[in-house]
Amino acid sequence: MKNETANTAKKRLNRVTGQINGLQRMIDNARPCSELLQQYYAARAALDQVGVLLLSEHIQTCVLQQESDGNGCAQFEDAEQTEEIKAALRRFLH
Repeated sequence: MKNETANTAKKRLNRVTGQINGLQRMIDNARPCSELLQQYYAARAALDQVGVLLLSEHIQTCVLQQESDGNGCAQFEDAEQTEEIKAALRRFLH
């Protein structure tokens, strides 16, 4: 993974951690369910954005590049690339 991508992912995960901690405090303070749900959806959306970032990095560095780069990314033929993309999407969407 590129350093830039790793740094971006870490920053986003720190934000998600803050949102989750905030949600826990809101529960402790008996905030209304509508506010809890709003915070939950915000945290979930932020975490999904981390997933998109990681999936994009995986496709770019491990699937589309035709050579191993020392990060555990193997060479793929076209059919293998397609299957790898499908598998990555399935993991991400479930």
